[in-house]
Amino acid sequence: MSDELHIEVREPWSEATEGEGEASTQGEEGEASASPAPDPLTEVEAQRDEYLADLQRLAADFDNYRKRALRDQQAFASRAAERLVAKLLPVLDDLERALDAGEHHEEAKVLEGVQMTKSALAAALASEGLQEIVAEGAFDPHVHEALLAQPVEGAEPGSIVQVVQRGYRLGDAVLRPARVIVAE
Repeated sequence: MSDELHIEVREPWSEATEGEGEASTQGEEGEASASPAPDPLTEVEAQRDEYLADLQRLAADFDNYRKRALRDQQAFASRAAERLVAKLLPVLDDLERALDAGEHHEEAKVLEGVQMTKSALAAALASEGLQEIVAEGAFDPHVHEALLAQPVEGAEPGSIVQVVQRGYRLGDAVLRPARVIVAE
């Protein structure tokens, strides 16, 4: 027998041949040999896989957030519409009573019923933030729509002479501009 110790040295990036994988941890004499350094490519691939998994989780979380936000927005719009319709139902009832009264009662009572219905509708819409646009004085193209310009004695050019159709705003947004006739 030989007293020589045989140690096989491999490069960490070289592949092991058959039967070398497990036998390389101990030498012939049972001494532990140095384990090869970890493969840098394997470490980078593991880190890449971890980053990819994190990105996929983040994309799924964002997709879930987007869907939840859309559902919440639709639910909010639905609740707002329900609230408005609930306020308008009594106005509809009042209109039905006014039509019924028109068939059986005198005209004065019908006119009074229609005026009360208009007031109830205006109050319901005002409680939701609807405001009438003031259509007096100078023409403002942001809130007024000029349908016609005509010469009027005693009126300054650019002033509103007549309101053809009232305009309304909801908060800061103009729902419908006031349609007016303007002096030349």
